[in-house]
Amino acid sequence: MTRAAPREPRQDRSRATRARLLESAVSCLAELGWSGATVAVIAAHAGVSRGAAQHYFPTREDLVTAALEHIAEVRLAEIRQQAAALPAGGSRTRDVVRLLVRLYTGPLFRAALQVWAAASASEALRALVLPLEARLGRVAHRAAVELLGADESVPGVHEAVQATLDLARGLGLADTLADDSRRRERVIAQWAIMLDAALSRAGAQE
Repeated sequence: MTRAAPREPRQDRSRATRARLLESAVSCLAELGWSGATVAVIAAHAGVSRGAAQHYFPTREDLVTAALEHIAEVRLAEIRQQAAALPAGGSRTRDVVRLLVRLYTGPLFRAALQVWAAASASEALRALVLPLEARLGRVAHRAAVELLGADESVPGVHEAVQATLDLARGLGLADTLADDSRRRERVIAQWAIMLDAALSRAGAQE
């Protein structure tokens, strides 16, 4: 007699379903845009019913903002892990900047762009997106400080770190229409030289 496989605990199934919905929301936004990424489409992509999706996230706005926050946290964790494996030495700053730029290239950033555009025309969505973006911006800034080993008590260092993230966002935006990887690598290399100089000057002032 064949024994039935043990059933997955309900709590684990719930977490797995929620995670699929969050990942699907980002994928659908990146591929289909705001108008195409309806709750029904996202749910079908995740392999669940629309009713099940709305059990976890009553509105599309709830779903997409939760998705952006969740995937951003996952990407930051991945980048921290990758940065931990980087060797010390002259190329570390360039390698860290390259990792930070990856936050703004790929499906997550394309999905975020779709949400920002929709939020510009919707007060309800904008009310959700603005605090989310502020929170994610602070998290990304702290991660950049940590990975670069920057001392923000020194004048100018905070601005240099923020400029790095602003540069990364701009490079990500340029990459949404066409493959900008060759120019991006040249910009990253030059910015790393300038950033190293700024951080070295800060270190000399301590």
